[in-house]
Amino acid sequence: MSGNSAYHWPGVLSSALDAVGCTPLIRLDRIAKEEGLECNLLGKCEFFSVGGSVKDRIAKRMVEEAEKTGRLVPGKSVVIEPTSGNTGIGLALCCAIKGYKCVMRRSAPVLLSAPPKMSLEKEVMLRALGAIIVRTPTEAAWDSPESHIGVAQTLQRSIPGGVILDQYSNPHNPLAHYHSTYAEIKYSLESSSLPSKTIDMLVAGAGTGGTITGIARAIRDNEQLSPGAVTAISTSDAQGGQKQRAKIIAVDPEGSILGGGHVGNYEVEGIGYDFFPEVLDPSPSLIDEWLKINDKESFAMVKRIIRTEGLFVGGSSGSALSGALRYLRSPAGASIAKDPTANVVVILPDGVRNYMSKPWFLEQADEPATADMRDTIRNIIGRELNEPGGKTQATEVEAESKLPAVAEVTEGKQATHGHDGMPHFLEEAMRELSFTGEMTEERLPQGWTNPVAMGV
Repeated sequence: MSGNSAYHWPGVLSSALDAVGCTPLIRLDRIAKEEGLECNLLGKCEFFSVGGSVKDRIAKRMVEEAEKTGRLVPGKSVVIEPTSGNTGIGLALCCAIKGYKCVMRRSAPVLLSAPPKMSLEKEVMLRALGAIIVRTPTEAAWDSPESHIGVAQTLQRSIPGGVILDQYSNPHNPLAHYHSTYAEIKYSLESSSLPSKTIDMLVAGAGTGGTITGIARAIRDNEQLSPGAVTAISTSDAQGGQKQRAKIIAVDPEGSILGGGHVGNYEVEGIGYDFFPEVLDPSPSLIDEWLKINDKESFAMVKRIIRTEGLFVGGSSGSALSGALRYLRSPAGASIAKDPTANVVVILPDGVRNYMSKPWFLEQADEPATADMRDTIRNIIGRELNEPGGKTQATEVEAESKLPAVAEVTEGKQATHGHDGMPHFLEEAMRELSFTGEMTEERLPQGWTNPVAMGV
């Protein structure tokens, strides 16, 4: 790859912070073909950033700007931030490299207050980076002392050197995207072989609103600076005429109020809120339309992107692409969908690394298109594909019916295994521990022996 080194990794990097951003813009041609789209459907793959998400950008900029003004002092400051995970990972990464001090241990730079739905993977990653996590109740209103914001404010008042960089109101949140994300998209288009080098449509999810606000402002400013500035009423011309004003679509989960509606519960992480963050600019001059997407749509699209395009995206990426396709299928989006010169950019904020233990991801259905091949393999090997013991499906069902409902494990006896091959006592222990803590004698169900001591 050649070109401007500001938009890809040049030579040897001095630290992981130099690998923040610089993410690829990738054609989603297989999904576009399935949908009958003639436009260029492009994904801005933010999970290629060093910390794994679009939030790396704002974390780096907020920390560096706070250092410039003296708000953050190495060796003295403690960074505290309310976050659902990705901003926390970005901040923890920055602070670990820069050596900020924390109350737990030298390498622990950040205190984070987080809602319970934050994934296990995010928590593990944060702890690996040395962050301290304070869980807060999901049902707490955003302005409650018990919310992730309220707890962060309490900690700041009580901990010497505590600083909340506050992604919800910090102007460097949208500025990070104005100066870096938009510039990278522009460079990718201008250095490509695509017939048009402009953004005709941008789709992004809205959480704090920093991503869509920052990129949208850059697009609008660039439109005004371009020769013969575009207008909202001009039309796209595949023969080289004037392009229409870029269409900017914000995607919001059902259960969030950012795009309208009532407060409710939803599983997708990183987008949507029950309040309006200060950094979000929802004005019609900036954002043309809001689309509400539900969890089912989002998670189904994640699996489709992974299986069809080979891109390991997270839940909010599914929301963004679902919104993009819905708009392109609509009468309002038809002119863009049918234009082979139109560039539709969809921000894919993070990767599935953060959600692989989530039930919505673990529930993977067999692809109907592979049914014939699976039947062929089943006939060749004479058994079910997922039964390594050589039992046929009928034999396995019969055997399962004879298994005891509760296994007994006593000293000197081999552990009885469950239907999926896991010892029953491990299944029980995992349920009790909820996948957290250590599997010690005290934590095991009554009567069970430590599996490690048994050599299981």
